[in-house]
Amino acid sequence: MSVKSWLLADLEVPSAKDAQEQPETQSPWWQVMCLTGVDYFSTLGYQPGIAFLAAGFLSPVATLVLVIVTLFAALPVYRRVCQRSPYGQGSVAMLQKLFPEWGGKLFVLMLLGFATTDFVITMTLSAADGAAHLIGNPMVPRWVDHQVIVTLLILAALSAIFLKGFKEAIGIATFLVVCYLALNAVVVSVCFLHIFHQPELLLHWKNGLICLHENPWKMLAVSVLLFPRLALGLSGFETGVAVMPLIRADNTEQRIRNARYLLLSAALIMSLFLMATSIASTVLIPTRDFGPGGAANGRAMAFLAHQYLGNAFGTAYDISTILILGFAGASAMAGLLNLIPRYLPRFGMAPEWARASRPLVLVFMGIATVVTLSFRADVDAQGGAYATGVLVLITSASIAVLLSVWQKPALRVAFLLITGIFIYTTIVNMVERPEGLKISSLFIGGILAVSLLSRAVRAVELRITEISLDEESTRILAEDSDQVIRLIARGPEKGDAIELLDKADAQTRRFHNLDPDECLIFFEVIRGDASDFSETLCVQGRRVGRHSILSAKSPVIANSIAGMLVYLERSTGQTPHVYFRWTEASPVTNLFRFLFLGEGDTAPLTQEVLRRAIRDPKHRPVVHVS
Repeated sequence: MSVKSWLLADLEVPSAKDAQEQPETQSPWWQVMCLTGVDYFSTLGYQPGIAFLAAGFLSPVATLVLVIVTLFAALPVYRRVCQRSPYGQGSVAMLQKLFPEWGGKLFVLMLLGFATTDFVITMTLSAADGAAHLIGNPMVPRWVDHQVIVTLLILAALSAIFLKGFKEAIGIATFLVVCYLALNAVVVSVCFLHIFHQPELLLHWKNGLICLHENPWKMLAVSVLLFPRLALGLSGFETGVAVMPLIRADNTEQRIRNARYLLLSAALIMSLFLMATSIASTVLIPTRDFGPGGAANGRAMAFLAHQYLGNAFGTAYDISTILILGFAGASAMAGLLNLIPRYLPRFGMAPEWARASRPLVLVFMGIATVVTLSFRADVDAQGGAYATGVLVLITSASIAVLLSVWQKPALRVAFLLITGIFIYTTIVNMVERPEGLKISSLFIGGILAVSLLSRAVRAVELRITEISLDEESTRILAEDSDQVIRLIARGPEKGDAIELLDKADAQTRRFHNLDPDECLIFFEVIRGDASDFSETLCVQGRRVGRHSILSAKSPVIANSIAGMLVYLERSTGQTPHVYFRWTEASPVTNLFRFLFLGEGDTAPLTQEVLRRAIRDPKHRPVVHVS
């Protein structure tokens, strides 16, 4: 097998129905929650440390604000997203429906930039934190102490798994999540028991709080202001919606209900562990150990596991953490491989190879390598970029939900407040930690550039995936005795005036020396959403006087005519003909009208589409121009 064949082995052409097709394997909602949890729950590996670096002794109070936002803002938003997006399309698809034509496509491309930031940083951050747990283990030899190299090796191993072929294994995810949460529960229980027996630890924390902040209201106000820095703890909701097709259900209503159970359970479990780990780490770990190079930097709970339960248990905790972080990276890679082919190739905004997973794995591996080197595999430094991707997706979801309930005054007020919270949080995070916006801007710029270039290059592909004829159009075509179908291309804006049809029929016969008895059929294409790339062409027939007219609606006129001709050649076994009139517009104007409006000088464009679609001239439909 050649390298090209191996890379493109799983090349698939997604259809418009793919979003609603059910996967072959479905599982109970609690097992699917574990698949989401490898991303969501794995943040416990670094969230306590990031929270302390952001808020210091206020970390538990700031984490409480995070928990409140999780349960009373993010959770209600995504319960609504589940209802509106039962097949896992998420808030991106909800917003796409609200913006017409090119506006919707450009909006989706920008959201894809932020989503790519989220998934790529999930990969690099998880790999970096896995490397930190490995290097920080006291039983690991010192020669392994190379954070960047170990992180790149973990990313390389992740990419190798996907290049070989990887399918999401819910069973493995369930095992990893159960083990990881059980180990965390043991560590937290031991830590709280230690605090119970040494109450002076709590007194020391309380004195530190009072020294920095005089009263509880000031503590709460500062915690609210610090909340955007802790937004990593909101990372699991978009993934929770994306895995909805994997949930076992008898119908859509049951799937929505089970997805809501999934989100609620994950949010409650995560909230409990966020509070517990934040209190334990803040009270028990010395401040100096949280900083860069500190023993607890990026691995607070592992530090506590080693200190209070010994190196054997601590090593088991490290192994569990590294595995779940690695699987979180795998989940992020799988998310990218599902997300990009779902939109860009369907928009005509990616090369054909973007439908195959292996070339995309190599691309994302290259991007992840650059990001890792740029941040020097620093867990804390990547937190801002990760939070930006997470917050933009949650904010877009809250906006989508707000618009969907706008006609209900009570819900409008509630979701307006929630949307305001997330907009504020996103803006503050971008201002304080602009690296996330910079990375997202690079992704957005790259996606826009590749998308527009690809759209221009692929503009003359056939693009019509299927032809559907109604009964009248089938009868009209069957009436042609020799089955050499001759179509007259005609603009639908000219109307059905018989005198105009008579004139066009007569001119075509005169210019092309056609016999008066030759059957001619008018074919008109009504331009639809020009930003769409391919679709099924639904053809309807009608009669006006002695004339027969076939009519269809499509995003591109030339490609639709070519698609119809190809269909006629294959269905009749005869070479069809089409007759055009030259347009008077300039070539440059026609080019831009074709790329962005689906119109232009239709005759030469139809010929070019046919030339590319049918290599053998003997079987290629004939284009006539006068």
